This record gives sequence, structure tokens and C-alpha cells, in this order.
Amino acid sequence: MEPITTFSGTVVALPINDTDTDQIIPARYLKVTDKAGLGAALFSDWRYNADGSPKPDFVLNRPEHQGASVLIGGHNFGCGSSREHAPWALVGAGFQAVVSTYFADIFRNNSLKNGLLPIIVDEETHRQLISLAEEDPTTSVTVDLAAQTLTLPDGRAITFPIDGFSKHCLLNGVDQLGYLLSLDDAISAYEAANPARVKTN
Repeated sequence: MEPITTFSGTVVALPINDTDTDQIIPARYLKVTDKAGLGAALFSDWRYNADGSPKPDFVLNRPEHQGASVLIGGHNFGCGSSREHAPWALVGAGFQAVVSTYFADIFRNNSLKNGLLPIIVDEETHRQLISLAEEDPTTSVTVDLAAQTLTLPDGRAITFPIDGFSKHCLLNGVDQLGYLLSLDDAISAYEAANPARVKTN
């Protein structure tokens, strides 16, 4: 998992409320256990025609939005099932962050564990970002995870919440297992200083 520290990226707006995980990555793609290639299936049913050809009017297919790394989603983004494939697909498609006024809890937790930053903003900021993205596809924002800020093109910095453990893991590019492995020396030192006691009857 790549560390997330500070980055700037262009935004693309898909302001559809209650976007569920089956829309983010349809169930037929859940048979895979490898993340590779899932980015191409992101929003597959919205993005492609029945013959597999891309729908030119879908926002992620438009040339001016190629390379966007910050998705502005609608309210209650990521509701539905608990599939980890949803953040896998978003990361695979090049997104580093998703911005919304509210995320479904399971999707938010899965995102934090898989290198995708869910950023919660107020409704006014959300509307402003959607408007900017629709008016100018080159609109860029800056994310500073250490400071927990999202800086808009006008220079206004919005603070967003994140728990301390998830923040530490994202800043250091480790998942939960990686965090535990990083404590190996401390665990070994503790065990050496506290030998196992033999229980006697």
C-alpha cells in the first residue's frame, strides 16, 4: 500500500446519492481475489453499453476527466454490501480520495484499510466542489493527511475527520497486518523481558 501524505489532484463529480457498492463494482466481479484489473470494471453498468463499448456521456469516460484522482460522490456513498472490491476498484482506477457529505460505515472502513481516503465535508463545500468540477475539469484540490485538510482552489482549507490509527497506517503505507509486523522488535523485547511462567499445581 502506497503512503498517503500530501497530494494534489484533479476532481471529477459523480453526485449521485446512495451510490451503493453494487454500482461501484457489480457482483459479477466479486469472484476475483486479485485487485489487478478491477479499475476497468469501476461503475461498469453505468460506464459501458451491453456490448462492452464505453458510454461517451458517462462522466468518467469523458476525455477531459481522464487522470482525475479525487472523486466527488453523492451523499451516503458506498452503501450496500461489505465488499472490499469497491475501494479496490476505485484505487485501481487511479483515485486516491473520495469526497462526500456521508459515507456508509463499512465502505469507509474498507477504504481506510485499502489506501483510499474518504473525506467528509459539509454540504456547502460539497456543492462548491461539484460546481467547480462541472464548470472546469482542470479543477484541482490539495489533500494534506497529516494536517487533515482539503484545500480548495480558492485557498480555503477544510478540516476533515479521521481516526488516529487509520491516519497512522495511511501515512506510513501499512495495513493492519503491516502495523502489527512493524511492532515485531518491541514484541520480542517484551517477551525476552517477561519469560513465560510455568504453571504448577
